[in-house]
Amino acid sequence: MKAMFIDNPGQVSIKELPMPVPKRGEALLKVLYGGICGSDLGSYRGTFAYFSYPRTPGHEFSAEIIEIEPNDRGLEKGMTVTCNPYFNCTQCYSCQRGLVNCCTTNQTMGVQREGAFAEYITMPIERIYDGKGLSPKTLALIEPFCISYHGVTRANTATGDKVLIIGAGTIGVLAAVAAKSLGAEVTICDVAPKKLAYAQETFGIDHILLNDDPDTFMDKIREATDGNGFDVAIEAVGLPSTFQNCIDAAAFGGRVVLIGVGKQNLDFNFTLIQKKELNILGSRNALKKDFLQLIDLVKEGRVDLDKIVTNTYKFDDAAAAFADFDQHAASMLKVIFEF
Repeated sequence: MKAMFIDNPGQVSIKELPMPVPKRGEALLKVLYGGICGSDLGSYRGTFAYFSYPRTPGHEFSAEIIEIEPNDRGLEKGMTVTCNPYFNCTQCYSCQRGLVNCCTTNQTMGVQREGAFAEYITMPIERIYDGKGLSPKTLALIEPFCISYHGVTRANTATGDKVLIIGAGTIGVLAAVAAKSLGAEVTICDVAPKKLAYAQETFGIDHILLNDDPDTFMDKIREATDGNGFDVAIEAVGLPSTFQNCIDAAAFGGRVVLIGVGKQNLDFNFTLIQKKELNILGSRNALKKDFLQLIDLVKEGRVDLDKIVTNTYKFDDAAAAFADFDQHAASMLKVIFEF
């Protein structure tokens, strides 16, 4: 079979590997669609904190069950499914408390362990979720929606909240969609006008804010909130400057959620956290309940996830896909591979 590798920053190749053989408790899957995550792009650029080379990337995907043993989950050969790609140890303090998404030795597919961008993979049956008739393309988008949704729910986002999302990439846009589904009034902020326009026109995001001048950022925030700041500010970029933007833009007593991942440090006046009595929350990965809830939500027709896709490539064109995304990230949103 063929498998994709990021060999070094800026280097992508397709290699031949032996077919995987499922162990007891695993299923053999044929991958159908896969999405390039922002972390995959960071791995390609050499900027992602958790990636090591060489490695097969990919943790957003859909697949067909090719071989599976009898199970109590209703999963059968021929079904189209998606999967939970975050492997936890089951033994650490986090896992013992049920916080499996932030396992201290978490291994996410395509990051700390081999990913899904291969023609065939094996997966533990317990990590496979019935797609309930959703298309393979849509199912490959459930995982990034889960990342966004998990971050939004970390802030206990509720009806009437004024929510600022910083970052109009896939995770940011889907966070905006998730916040709207919970009844919030949502403003999305980015440096790329095309992405902001796409988010508003395609998903009906309430307001957009172009972050084109650091000297006027807070003026725009005050204008957007009658001087009060946002109830919730969610960082979906992974840069020191955008996390600082969230701290500054949050209202007194507000909630700040960090979804973005980066390598750089931020030097800031931390007393602002005390002064505003901010609630600062990290958001890592997602939980089984997020996958199950969002599969149902999309199945009910409440969100058209396919609109997040702006570019589709064949699996064999992996090198071109990554190069294009790297060069045109300001105008490309979700990039997917068709296997």
